[in-house]
Amino acid sequence: MRKSRIPAAMMAFAMLAVAGTANAQVSTILKPVQIGVALGAAVPLSDLGNSFSTGFNVTGTIGINVPLLPVGFRIDAAYNQFGAKGTSNVNAKIAGVSGNVVFGMPGVVITPYLIGGVGYYRVSSSATGSVASNNFGFNAGAGVKIPLIAFSTFIEARYNRISENGGSTSFVPVTVGVMF
Repeated sequence: MRKSRIPAAMMAFAMLAVAGTANAQVSTILKPVQIGVALGAAVPLSDLGNSFSTGFNVTGTIGINVPLLPVGFRIDAAYNQFGAKGTSNVNAKIAGVSGNVVFGMPGVVITPYLIGGVGYYRVSSSATGSVASNNFGFNAGAGVKIPLIAFSTFIEARYNRISENGGSTSFVPVTVGVMF
């Protein structure tokens, strides 16, 4: 009796893996457009990291899936905020909109992907007399997509670099999100 449970368990696991892969393929075909949200930490780098500590990120996204191809597109609107080191009443704020290409790699249940694109960012501070600026930048990163029955989840990290007059601002948001 005990020996028959092992093959049955292996068969159940294989069916779940196939169902997860099929769900990922079906979600791309049946859901050519997805809407999602993500939350997470935003880690400041370089000069931004010298003055500000880790903050938070909130992102809204629209995904466009191309049926039967590993390439898709995403439009992201993100807001990042960082608190100043040593001062509790000054924050750096970065809001942006970016257009991205998503390249999905084959996977069973969990699908890894690469993402990157260009965006337009507004960098400002809550300090009195600070000047806000609008600049172009780019982002590049990687993540994993986990399809579920009614929606999918994702975890990703992206390097963002914003070109500014005489320098640049860079940070990495690490987010967890859902796509419907």
